Amino acid sequence: MKNKIVVAITGASGSVYAKLLLDKLQQLQNQIAEVAIVMSDNAKQVWQFELDDNGHGNYPFKYYAKNDFMAPFASGSAKFDTVVVVPCSMGTLGRIAAGVSDDLITRAADVVLKERRKLILVARDTPLNLIHIRNMATVTEAGGIICPATPSYYSKPKTIEELALTVVDRIIDLIGLENQSYRWDGM
Repeated sequence: MKNKIVVAITGASGSVYAKLLLDKLQQLQNQIAEVAIVMSDNAKQVWQFELDDNGHGNYPFKYYAKNDFMAPFASGSAKFDTVVVVPCSMGTLGRIAAGVSDDLITRAADVVLKERRKLILVARDTPLNLIHIRNMATVTEAGGIICPATPSYYSKPKTIEELALTVVDRIIDLIGLENQSYRWDGM
């Protein structure tokens, strides 16, 4: 069965993760039924600032406004399998942990948790304070997955994009898609 995936992009630093995830999902479309994208206003600004690029709206996926509560994934009956928040700001994580559905991103997270489906939060901030850690624990206890945007180095990445892809490949694995990527072999 093909996946239905929501990619929610917040204004946390780390737009490269969102861009590379969308690029990768585009390559893996044969495994995907649908990709829906929702971005905060800050996400669009950070994308432009960090990537010197306005291409966030150019992917062949369906886009939804941040306050479009008529979006299909605002209800569990639409049966979206996975919500990925990438990068996930600590403010968004806190609202999700508290059950505050004040925009489409937090509503999508709330829905996927209540339906016992997959929520992946790609937390980017560092260092963490105790509130962040407790919010992460709350989301984890509710069934969410915290996937820190912490790249790995054992693949010997040569560029920023290759380094960021080490995180994106983990996200793809967590979603459950087949993906050709570096695998640790212990050598």
